[in-house]
Amino acid sequence: MSQLITTPNMADADGFYAALLATHRGLSEAESHALNARLLLVLANHVGDRAVLDQAMALARDGAAQPAG
Repeated sequence: MSQLITTPNMADADGFYAALLATHRGLSEAESHALNARLLLVLANHVGDRAVLDQAMALARDGAAQPAG
């Protein structure tokens, strides 16, 4: 079974984050949510490994339940 990579694995993470924010600039909240959904589906298709995607969904869900601090 493949494993989700949870350690830093991206060159220029700050640049990616800035580009992601720029992609959302000028969109309504609903448009921004729709963009996120489309982006997730594009990236999930690229990953293509259901076990890894299940791990990612569980990690994201668990993180959403954590209080901000």
